[in-house]
Amino acid sequence: METDKILGLFKTVTSAAVIEIAIVIAVAVAIIWLSQRLLPWLADHLHGKQRLFVLAMIPTLRVVVFILAALWIVPMVIETTVQNMVAILGAAGLAIGFALKDYVSSLIAGIVAVYELPYRPGDWIEVDGTYGEVKHIGMRAVEMVTPDDTVVFVPHLKLWNSLIHNANNGGPSLMVVTDFYLAANHDAHQVKQLLEDVALTSPYVQLKQPIVVIILEKPWGTHYRLKAYPIDPRQQFQFMTDLTARGKACLRALNIEFANLSPEHAVQVTP
Repeated sequence: METDKILGLFKTVTSAAVIEIAIVIAVAVAIIWLSQRLLPWLADHLHGKQRLFVLAMIPTLRVVVFILAALWIVPMVIETTVQNMVAILGAAGLAIGFALKDYVSSLIAGIVAVYELPYRPGDWIEVDGTYGEVKHIGMRAVEMVTPDDTVVFVPHLKLWNSLIHNANNGGPSLMVVTDFYLAANHDAHQVKQLLEDVALTSPYVQLKQPIVVIILEKPWGTHYRLKAYPIDPRQQFQFMTDLTARGKACLRALNIEFANLSPEHAVQVTP
């Protein structure tokens, strides 16, 4: 009985229908193939937004051709009765719902993100090892730009199963940690004071926030961690560069030796 119901969905396919289906598939494949060759060639001869628009047409055209080919072929092999269409649409809806479960989960997580505020535009966050500034929060994903000026889209779905590190959490204060690795034979109090002075005299430093120097003794020498805050979170890399360059210059002026780390003493930096 079930077999009869399944067979009842399909028409008797004639040889003419088979030929027509083959032609439709061949034409669809040819159009897609040509679009993937001609549109990139055309885009290479354009500039700016026109070039990007032509490149964006490639996947759109492929989807349109696929849908048109399906709309042409399906009525040729399936009896388009109300009962059959309800069964087909129900099965298609189930398949689409299963395929889009992650998408729906991201939408729900986006609603949760609006309430919990794990990130906001302007926040500097790290998700799965990717660090950058939040530029836009959409319904499905958050758009962030890395220090290398790469745009990364992170689905809100990451809220459920990933750690999200927020460096400034909606505020103007973002801690910058600069590391110095020195040989053990030096005056730690002198170096600590020197690094504090380096931070205090930086044009990027936010003076109302504390400046802290952490000293860690290691088998290969001494590890100094200079913690301070830039005036603007967007200046964090200029701030770190300034602290590193001037800190090294001041340490060399005191004839303080830097540590030479061997491979077995690889440094594991922790926040």
